[in-house]
Amino acid sequence: MYDLAIIGGGPGGYVAAERAGAKGLKVVLIEKKALGGVCLNEGCIPTKTLLYSAKLYDNAFGGVKYGIEAKEVGFDFSKMMSRKQKVVNKLVGGVGAKMKMFKVKTIHDKAIIKGRTQQGIEITTSQEDIIASNLLICTGSEAFIPPIPGLDNLSDVILTNREILQLKQRPASLVIIGGGVIGMEFASFFNSLGAKVTVVEMMDEILGGMDVELSGMLRQMYAKKGIEFNLQSKVTKVDGNHVTFQKDGTVHTVSAEKILVSVGRKPVIEGYGLENLNIELHKGGIKVDEKMRTNIPMCMRLVT
Repeated sequence: MYDLAIIGGGPGGYVAAERAGAKGLKVVLIEKKALGGVCLNEGCIPTKTLLYSAKLYDNAFGGVKYGIEAKEVGFDFSKMMSRKQKVVNKLVGGVGAKMKMFKVKTIHDKAIIKGRTQQGIEITTSQEDIIASNLLICTGSEAFIPPIPGLDNLSDVILTNREILQLKQRPASLVIIGGGVIGMEFASFFNSLGAKVTVVEMMDEILGGMDVELSGMLRQMYAKKGIEFNLQSKVTKVDGNHVTFQKDGTVHTVSAEKILVSVGRKPVIEGYGLENLNIELHKGGIKVDEKMRTNIPMCMRLVT
C-alpha cells in the first residue's frame, strides 16, 4: 500500500516524488521510458546541448573581427549527437539517484489504472500490482500530428522532435512545418550546420504567443542566415519528400531530404485506464480545478 502513486517520470512526476518522499510518504513512480520525461530526453536538454555545439561552430567562423583566425573549421555530426546523449544520460542518472535518496520506488513499465476499491486506487504493471491512497497523473504531452494528407504515418522522412534527435547524419535540407519554439530551435541548429532550412507557418509570425516585435526581429536574423520563411501558409498535403502549401491563394511545393512536423503538442491521456475512474475530460485533456485536482478526490493531474 502506497501513500502516493505517480504515473509519469517527467519534471512534474519526479519532482513531486522527491518532495513527497522527503516528507516521509511511501511513493511509487511509474515511468514506461526513461526518467526525466520529454524535457530531459526529447526536448529542452538535448536541443540546448546541440545548439551549444552549433554556437561554438558559428563562433569559429565569426572570430575574425575579434582577431581570431580558425582555419579549416569543420564539425562531426555523430560526435555532436553522442555528446548530446551523454549529457542526457548523466542527468537521467541524476534523477534516478534522487529517487533512491528519497526512497521512492521506481518502476519502468506501463501503468494501467484498474479502478478504485475501499483500499484505494488500483494500478497494474507487469512487475507489480499497486494500491495507492492517492494518484498523481503526470503523463505529459506528445507531438501533435495534424490531419494533413500524407502525415498519417511517420517515416524515415517525416519526423517529430523525437525522431529528429536520433538522426545519424545531418540532412542536406529540411522543411519544418510549424514556426513555434521547437521548430525554431531545430531550424537554427541545422542551418548553422549548413542545411537548407525552409519553415512553413500558418500564422502571421513565428513563435505565436510571444511578443510580435521580438519574434519578427528573430525571424529577420534567421532569414539573413539563410533560413527561408513562408508565413500565412497552410500545408495541404505531404507526399514523400514534398510539402504542398497554399499562400496568398497560390499553391506552392517545397522539397527536402527530411520533414519535421512541429505544430504543437497534445496531452497524453489514452491507454492508462482513466475511464476506469470516470475522470472528467475537457478539450482533449483532464479537467482540473485551481489546485490541479480532478473530479475524483484522490486523483490529481500535472501536465509536464
